[in-house]
Amino acid sequence: MIMLMLNRTNWIPASFILRGVPGLEDIHMWISFPFCSMYVVAMVGNCGLLYLIRYEDSLHRPMYYFLAMLSLTDIVMCSSTIPKALCIFWFHLKEIGSDECLVQMFFIHTFTGMESGVLMLMALDRYVAICYPLRYSTILTNPVIAKVGLATFLRGVFLIIPFTFLTKRLPYCRGNIILHTYCDHMSVAKLSCGNIKANAIYGLMVALLIGGFDILCITISYTMILRAVVSLSSADARQKAFSTCTAHICAIVFSYSPAFFSFFSHRFGGHTIPPSCHIIVANIYLLLPPTMNPIVYGVKTKQIRDCVIRILSGSKDVKSHGI
Repeated sequence: MIMLMLNRTNWIPASFILRGVPGLEDIHMWISFPFCSMYVVAMVGNCGLLYLIRYEDSLHRPMYYFLAMLSLTDIVMCSSTIPKALCIFWFHLKEIGSDECLVQMFFIHTFTGMESGVLMLMALDRYVAICYPLRYSTILTNPVIAKVGLATFLRGVFLIIPFTFLTKRLPYCRGNIILHTYCDHMSVAKLSCGNIKANAIYGLMVALLIGGFDILCITISYTMILRAVVSLSSADARQKAFSTCTAHICAIVFSYSPAFFSFFSHRFGGHTIPPSCHIIVANIYLLLPPTMNPIVYGVKTKQIRDCVIRILSGSKDVKSHGI
């Protein structure tokens, strides 16, 4: 009898059921169209950016190496969730194995943290480029870029790994239906009849360690940039300096706006905002930056725009290397 109780207490379902967007099941098919369209644009745009940065010599500079990191992060981030969400919307394939659910959770949270970290690194890149232009290439060398990129990735990995252990240790006796399109940490933990206080506290701590630290660094970087730009005597020089930051500022807005809405609405508007709205915003948070970043950088960055125009026009100047 005691062994039966212990087994029951430590029980974890073999699989979970993802409900999609609760309350909007009747229009899942319609919701899938913008999701699918944005995912296709994100994949084509980010793969295109990676191709350009790899094969265009003019883009072999620190700014574009960081952009390549952002594109790779965006590809993994949206690919961790959208294909499964489309299977739910189109084919009603809602079941996901418990281990698969934990792996999805790990990838989602690791690469959203990586996204924030890369945006922070890009802010530091703009700070060095504008405030120390003569030392730019000596400060941000290829080894330095590789090291800070690896450190940002490892930060996410080591901070997110405990999520999987904290979630797997819980007893699940409230069913296996997750009211979401993907395995979000707290959405899974709330199915437990055990104490999830440690999960909630650690989740908040990670959000502050990653998001809070990155936002602080971005704010300090742009404060220093603003001071340096305002001190320039030439209006043309000021405009040129600001223009190099436009695409990055847009990327920050696209990334952090849905994240802030989701964070504050969960804590202060949980009873007034319907769950379906929370879930749609959570998916937009994972889809909007990967979709918009290639478009913004393609439009706002002259070097990338020129490369795309040369390729589309079939110019002989474009280098055509074999992969």
